[in-house]
Amino acid sequence: MNKIRGIYAASLSILDENLSLNIDKTIQHAENLISQGCHGVVVFGSTGQAQLISVSEKISLLNKLSQSKNKDNFLIGTGFNSLIETINFMKISCSLNLKNFLIMPPAYYKYGDSEVIYFYSKIIDAVPEAKIVLYNFEKLSGYKFSIKCIEELVKKFPNQVVGVKDSSYNLYKNLKIENFSILPGSELKLLESLKIGCTGIITATCNVTAKLARNVYDDFCENKTQTYNEKLCNVRKVFDQFNLISGLHTFLAKKNKIYENILPPISLLDEKDKKKMLEDLKKLDFN
Repeated sequence: MNKIRGIYAASLSILDENLSLNIDKTIQHAENLISQGCHGVVVFGSTGQAQLISVSEKISLLNKLSQSKNKDNFLIGTGFNSLIETINFMKISCSLNLKNFLIMPPAYYKYGDSEVIYFYSKIIDAVPEAKIVLYNFEKLSGYKFSIKCIEELVKKFPNQVVGVKDSSYNLYKNLKIENFSILPGSELKLLESLKIGCTGIITATCNVTAKLARNVYDDFCENKTQTYNEKLCNVRKVFDQFNLISGLHTFLAKKNKIYENILPPISLLDEKDKKKMLEDLKKLDFN
């Protein structure tokens, strides 16, 4: 896998009314994001409700996704606490030539750097062909990657540990590793992070901001005056007022009711929050 650069969306999962995964529409949604400007897409990240979707549905999607012309542009989230399920899922994915992964440490239990290194070591020993982007999201996993931990993982597995998505704090400001992709998890950090050598972003709101984010990225790369970043950041700030999954599904459901389907315990925004979100976005001429 080449160095990960550019705009990546953490793609939504599309469900039918019975809350089963609609495989075709989930893939179509992800491919549409690429056509709108994303360099790549994460499937089964946090935004895709990965922890709530069944293993069998995930495997069925992988089988279909492997036939996509854009398959090299996908990162596959695992979304399992179980080490064995993670390894088994990754082996199936690799057998379909989908070898690029976004992996968060397990949630719930408390642990430190040495345990995290052991966790990833077991994965890589079992699936050495995998390319792994570490997922730093303390709010969900309960663990915050240290710079030392990441440096040790990269030193130990330079051909497998290829990047980090930073959704927790300002790790991206201080991490300096050669030939390593550093991708903050918010559009608010896109321009700033590019200026200090980061390679792009992976964000939930790129499900709706793909074109804006790509314009900001391209203008930076071409040394052009920034004319899109303010609007991009303001749109992100609106969504940040709410649960991102709820807000994105609520926003997209305006045009397609299939986005109303969402797995419990997550829900759509209530009418009060929906009204505020849509009014705030309308003020930004974003609808």
